[in-house]
Amino acid sequence: MTEKFNTKIAYDILRIRLGQIVINEEYKKGNFKIPIHLAFGHESIAVAISNIMENNDKLILSHRNIAYNLAREGSLKPIIDEYFLKPTGIMKGQFGSMNLINPSKGVVYSSSILGNNFSVAVGTAMAQKIMADDGVTLVLGGDGSIEEGSFHESLLMFKSLKLSGMIIIENNGWSMSTRIQERRAPLDLEKFLMSYNIKYEKLEGNDPYDYIKKLSNLRKNSLKTHEPVCIEVNVTTLGDWRMKTPELPDGKFINYHAGPTPSIDIKNWPNIIRENNEDPLFILKKYFEHSEFDEMLNEIKNEITKEIS
Repeated sequence: MTEKFNTKIAYDILRIRLGQIVINEEYKKGNFKIPIHLAFGHESIAVAISNIMENNDKLILSHRNIAYNLAREGSLKPIIDEYFLKPTGIMKGQFGSMNLINPSKGVVYSSSILGNNFSVAVGTAMAQKIMADDGVTLVLGGDGSIEEGSFHESLLMFKSLKLSGMIIIENNGWSMSTRIQERRAPLDLEKFLMSYNIKYEKLEGNDPYDYIKKLSNLRKNSLKTHEPVCIEVNVTTLGDWRMKTPELPDGKFINYHAGPTPSIDIKNWPNIIRENNEDPLFILKKYFEHSEFDEMLNEIKNEITKEIS
């Protein structure tokens, strides 16, 4: 892994973080007419997935697709213009946020319907197999989507039809504003996948370089063996806050599902949101000298400011 490669990955993560901060600021002002699901803390896996994709690969996303679309597009303005429903958006302002696609960059489908995209992924993977285009279908879902019947049926089809595919499950421990353990019985995804004899991999820690290495090997193996693989990624959706009330002077914990977060402010850039492994920027700092990291932060800020001014 060269220094140039390291820097490119770091730049992408920092660009996605600041891009989301800019979007959050506009959101706080009430400037969007559409719902947007921010993904602070999801930057490492999004960049890793984008990095391993080859020309013929297809990416199918869920409603929380902002980090992946920013990673694939490579710039903020076409994305934010799409959110403003402008004709200069990447889909001419016709798709908004939850269904945003970018076919020229391999993003062929995004769904606001929970679990709906798994079924579409099966059809996409089948088409790739028939056309022998040497590509892999990658599909993203949240931990809540694994409860849907379409997830179970799609796994069976992926396996039965011997399709190459990577099913990525982002597990942030929440379903909307309710913790998983408060809402349903525990579900061991690894044991469940054993019943289908589908390979399971777990990623955690937000190290993009480790993710890229593991995901690249999984992609190659899936393409070679015509077998699906399911990857569970532990993520923390950052940006929670405490809302103080007379009854709760210390504040009620708020974990938002959609909408802006008041706890993140562009004036504080480049502050890391959380000083631990839950924040991809905290991990990045381990790879660079302090001065080099600060230089990258300033370059990203200047680039995005120039881009959207």
